[in-house]
Order: sequence, then C-alpha cells, then structure tokens
Amino acid sequence: MDRNPIVHEKAILVGVIQSGMSEELIHEHLDELELLAETAGAEVVGRITQRVSKINAATFIGKGKADELLSQAEELGVKLILFDDELSPGQIKNYHKMSEKVKVLDRSGLILDIFKKHAKTKEARTQVDLAYMEYLLPRLTRQWTHLERQMGGIGTRAGMGETQIEIDRRLIRKRISKLKKELSRIEKERDIQSYRRRTEFRVSLVGYTNAGKSTLFKALTGTDVYIQNQLFATLDTTVRQWEIDESHPILLSDTVGFIRKLPHNLVASFKSTLKEVLEADLILVLLDISSTQIEDHIQTINEVLKEMGANEIPAITVLNKVDLISDANMIEQRQRLFPESVTISAQQHLRLSELRSRILRKMEENFQTVDLEFSYDQGKTIAQAQEGVEVLNREYEETSVKLKIRGSRSRISQILASVD
Repeated sequence: MDRNPIVHEKAILVGVIQSGMSEELIHEHLDELELLAETAGAEVVGRITQRVSKINAATFIGKGKADELLSQAEELGVKLILFDDELSPGQIKNYHKMSEKVKVLDRSGLILDIFKKHAKTKEARTQVDLAYMEYLLPRLTRQWTHLERQMGGIGTRAGMGETQIEIDRRLIRKRISKLKKELSRIEKERDIQSYRRRTEFRVSLVGYTNAGKSTLFKALTGTDVYIQNQLFATLDTTVRQWEIDESHPILLSDTVGFIRKLPHNLVASFKSTLKEVLEADLILVLLDISSTQIEDHIQTINEVLKEMGANEIPAITVLNKVDLISDANMIEQRQRLFPESVTISAQQHLRLSELRSRILRKMEENFQTVDLEFSYDQGKTIAQAQEGVEVLNREYEETSVKLKIRGSRSRISQILASVD
C-alpha cells in the first residue's frame, strides 16, 4: 500500500508534434506519459497536442497557446501540466510567472519524482537525491519554493520546499557535493563485492520498464522479489545465485528499467547500479512482445546500453508476455523482427527451458579448457587454481600435480596470470 498522501492530482498532458513526427506517434508517447503520471499519483483529465515548426524559447509551444493551456487548466481545476519533452529552466520559470495556481513539470521532473517515491535503500535514495538536486539547481526560484509550500504534490515530493523554504543554490551545491562523496563510497563497496564475485558467470537482465524483468527473475531463481504492474516498481539491483545445473552456476542480476528520454543526470547518478550490466558476461534484453511500441523500446534500450558502454557485451533478446497475445500471426511477425530471440511467458513459466538452453550455449562459447602442472610446494596456487572452475581431471605424479580445468575465459585468464 502506498502511504504517500498525494493521490489523484488532476493533470493535463502536452505533446508537441515537430517536423517528421506523426500525431499517432505523439499519442503513443503520451500514453506512456499517462502511465508515468498515474504511477506518480495523478489523474489525467485531458491531453493536448500542438504542431510547431520550431520550439519557442520562452514557452516551448508559443505564448498564445501557453495562455490558452493555463486558462483551460484553471477551468478544469487542474493543478498540474505535464510536458512530454524536457523544458529548459527558463521555460519552467516563465510558466510559474504566468500562473501561481498551476504547476508545470516536464517528463524528466516527473520521472525523478517517481524515482524519489520508489527509492527504498540508502544507495537508491542517494542516487535519486543527487539527480533531483542537479535537476532542481538551475530551476530554483523564489517562486518555485513558494509553489512547493503552497501546492505540494507531484514534483515537490518529500519537499526541500516543505522542510526548508529558503533553500538557496549554495545549500543545494553543498548537498550535491556531499551526495557525490557518499556515492563514491558506495561505489567502492560495490567494487569490492564485484571483485569477490569475479569467478562466476554473470548474467544481467535489462529491459524497458514494466517488461516483466522482476517476474522473470523470480521465475528463474525462485527468489521472492517485489513485483508490481507499475513503471519503475524496483530501483535497486538484485543479484542472486542461479544453478542452471551442477556445473553451471550463474549470478543473475535484475536492474532498473529503461525508458524513453531517461534524464541524463539520472543515468549518471545510477552509474554504480548499472555497473552490474557492464560487468556481465551475458545480457538478457527483455521486451514486452505484446507492446505496440516494441521497436521504440529496443531502440531506447540499445541507446542506453551504448551510452553506458555495454553495447559490445553478448546478448540474448527475450520476448516476454507471449501469453497476452492470441494472434499467432502477430507472434510470428514479432519473431521475424527479432530472428535470434527466445519467446517466453515469465508469468506462466512458458518456454523457460528454451531460455536456459540458450544461456547454457552462450556459457559454453565462453568456456575454456586448459591443462596445468604444479610442483607439490605450490599448495596455495594449486588450491586457487581449482576455485570457480570445474576440475575435469586430477593426476598425482611423483613430483607434480596435473590438473585439467574448465571455466569461463575471464576466470581461466586470471588463473593463468597467477601461474606465470
């Protein structure tokens, strides 16, 4: 149960149709913005699309249309206007000057608000607070803090304005500096954990938010994780051991979901969480096969992976939620679109054995077998050479021990380096 008292704040959505865009595409994007708004606790009562040849520097959509939008909002008793695009600090300030009764928030501000609501652990809260502060710093005005105190609600959650109205840029900069130090400390802890797990084959689940990653994670590992049909229900990376079979243990990680136009400072602050993806031997890219925007989703995922520097890591595309489609032609069409993919239903545990087989094949490609020989006085090295690998054969000669071992290329490389 959500304990946050801010619910059902009335909102209007605004989508801008620029050159080369169709109205249909903008409405698909606004559908997603509506889901975001509902996740944040708003009730969407209308949406407006505006075709523009160029973006207005002062109001994004032009002064006349902005006045009309604010009048309409006041008539409908709407307290919140949500733009699907990122507004400049100046544009947001201009809207606040035009109306004290209506808050104007852009997509980035809304996503940050949801992240603030869902951050549970110290690491997630630190990451979100840093991104929020960096977003707020250039947008801070007396008007903003006044609005926070007056209006509360979405975009002002757990408000700096509520607790300390006279916040100024100096205090925010000080807080940003402190949060960065805290994140640096957390990152070092993560690096230590990561080093301890270096011998294991690591698989990372990535996907568009709400594609069913947590459901698949639970289906594969049996681990009880938080699952909710909501955008960004989980923000923390969960890592669990998963035994595919006796000789193939895996570390599986579930990370924060991706979304179109994810704020850059949020991606930056979540660097330590997303590092789990960078250190993976294999990435499972999870897509909702029933979504009409599946091509848009894969493009977003590929862009974020590229931005992170994870686009060269081997990957398997997994088409989830096949149980939601009754049309066999549609399933075939999606499979043709992603020819090397595996089609599953994590919810119904359908075709998970095929996914396991594909992961095993990828592991085998990554595995290497080597013969090693040690003298008996190398006891410590002999013991280390058998850690995190499968020992296929062990022969005790008169003056030495011969081992035939098999393991991931990265682990075999580590062992060979320590032997030299």
